[in-house]
Amino acid sequence: MRVFGVVGWKNAGKTGLMERLVSEISARGFSVSTVKHAHHSFDVDHEGKDSYRHRRAGAAEVLLASRNRFALMHELRNEDEPTLEALLAKLAPVDLVLVEGYKRDRHPKVEAHRSVTGNPLIAPEDDTVRAVASDTELALDRPVFDLDDTKAIADFILQEVGL
Repeated sequence: MRVFGVVGWKNAGKTGLMERLVSEISARGFSVSTVKHAHHSFDVDHEGKDSYRHRRAGAAEVLLASRNRFALMHELRNEDEPTLEALLAKLAPVDLVLVEGYKRDRHPKVEAHRSVTGNPLIAPEDDTVRAVASDTELALDRPVFDLDDTKAIADFILQEVGL
């Protein structure tokens, strides 16, 4: 599968950019899946729900299914965090997987950047960042897009992955 990432520091606009890119690229007729890295413990089910109770009782995996969707929860229970490669192998084939986070992995990426955060750019130190989407003009050795120019960023990503 073709993989392209969106990285950036907290409050840089990653999630909004991801959402707009999924909408734009899927509207062009391409199938898109996403992977999101969370840096903390998270829960997709809630206390009192059957799936939560199964997981808390010790189930290694809980598959929750309906006619509209299914979700598979896997408890790591002291296992190492799975690699991005291992997670990608679990996805059904699509034209493009957009990955939010995993900034240290070696797949190609666009960096979301907002000047108000005061955070340094990742791009100058990382050759896997192929472009930057920013709310301010930047002079870099790679393309810089307006953070809100979703169409241009989508065009760039699709060209980069050969779609």
